[in-house]
Amino acid sequence: MTTSTDDSPKQLRRSVYLLLIFLSAGLMLGRILAVDAVDKAALEDYRLKNISRDLEKKRQTLEAKGLSGDVIQRELARAEAAWRQQARLCRPFLSANDRSRWCTVRALVEEDMRVEGAPYAIDKVVQQPNWDTIDMVQHDGHLYSSKPPLLPTLMAAVYWPIHRLTGMTLGTHPYEIGRFMLVLLNLIPMIVYLVLLARLVERFGTTDWGRMFVMAAAAFGTFLSTFAVTINNHLPAAVCALAAVYAAVRIWFDDERRMRYFIVAGLFGALAAVNEFPAAAFLAVLSLALLWKTPRPTLLGYAPAALLVAIAFFGTNWIAHQSLKPAYLHRSGADNWYDYTYERNGRKIESYWKNPVGVDRGEPSWSRYATNVLVGHHGIFSLTPVWLLSVIGMALWIWKAHDPRLRWLAVAIALISLACLAFYLGQPVIHRNYGGVTSGLRWMFWFAPLWLLAMLPAADAMAGRRWARGLAQVLLALSVLSASYPTWNPWTHPWMMDYLQYMGWI
Repeated sequence: MTTSTDDSPKQLRRSVYLLLIFLSAGLMLGRILAVDAVDKAALEDYRLKNISRDLEKKRQTLEAKGLSGDVIQRELARAEAAWRQQARLCRPFLSANDRSRWCTVRALVEEDMRVEGAPYAIDKVVQQPNWDTIDMVQHDGHLYSSKPPLLPTLMAAVYWPIHRLTGMTLGTHPYEIGRFMLVLLNLIPMIVYLVLLARLVERFGTTDWGRMFVMAAAAFGTFLSTFAVTINNHLPAAVCALAAVYAAVRIWFDDERRMRYFIVAGLFGALAAVNEFPAAAFLAVLSLALLWKTPRPTLLGYAPAALLVAIAFFGTNWIAHQSLKPAYLHRSGADNWYDYTYERNGRKIESYWKNPVGVDRGEPSWSRYATNVLVGHHGIFSLTPVWLLSVIGMALWIWKAHDPRLRWLAVAIALISLACLAFYLGQPVIHRNYGGVTSGLRWMFWFAPLWLLAMLPAADAMAGRRWARGLAQVLLALSVLSASYPTWNPWTHPWMMDYLQYMGWI
């Protein structure tokens, strides 16, 4: 089959896009299949080896009591199962943050983990070995995840048929179920994300090199692929934001009027907002833009879809907590759900948040916090300097774009970015913790698709100059370094913070 000369570059670009997508998918899948608390593997192996010695001692004790062989075998089997469960330290759940959501999933699906009258309570789950978490609150005498319940509810809808069909649980088969669900919930959405982004890159890019550079940045240079190995709200927020943008582009730039695009824009725009609260600014801009462009289909398709998500978000929150406010907002005065003591395996434990340590104490200096957020150890531009090209790209579209719609797109991305950045910089000390122990400023990860689109005009402008291409490649290489540094676990400090601590500078 022959291809016309005009189509040859386009076909080559599409082949490169597919190559990058498959490479990125393979990288993420490999990390998911290897996900483990690897730092505890040696200790777990040591503890498991000691079980055979302990069983032999127990056998001798039971025989000394004159028990029958069948009784001894039952007792030994029961003891071995219990000891093996206690000895297990490794798990595919990498931090208190993601375990908090997994705990809710187990409470919703597994019958023996449910608390009567409180379907979202995790009291029984956190009593299990290796199912501890600090990301929880207490009210009405029960413990709950501090995370909004909508995402765990959707996860539970995926886990329920797995549990019912196989009889396996996240407690007995954490690797098989956990990794399988990570593929369904993280990997597949990321592949869809890259495919949709490739279409937008092809739509708005003007040079071969610029388009392929942006796709390479999307595949390897952002923290979204880093967080593909753990359940989190940042990755789905980014995927949903891109899906909403894709539908909005079809409406705004291609005059698409089929109702499905309005439904997709409303559904995924709202999902982005409920996964990342500051993304409400994105939803507001998207809503105004579509309402101004096409009022009737926006009201008939977009608005009901967004409303459905809002009902699901507040509805699940009400069922879980009898409150419309998310649990993490109950943190002051007499309404402080973070001030509690609970019992775990007979031991009294105080809430971690009564006396947080390390980075969780918050940065008292606003100027130091702002510096670190932008160009310091958690810096947007120091860890992922490729975003500098996005700033340049926004400026180029605003001042030089021939299509006024591109100007408005760049203005919208810039305003939403500044609004969300100002929101996080304006937080009180307790919330100025850079997102806790994490490999980057995770609260801004959902901007990745917007900033990648804004990067296009800068990448295209640099395509014709060798030195400029070289500079862009260095910036991308440094970004890939930061995204790849947390090889197994994204819930670790960034490489820059580790280095500064190693040198004794912080």
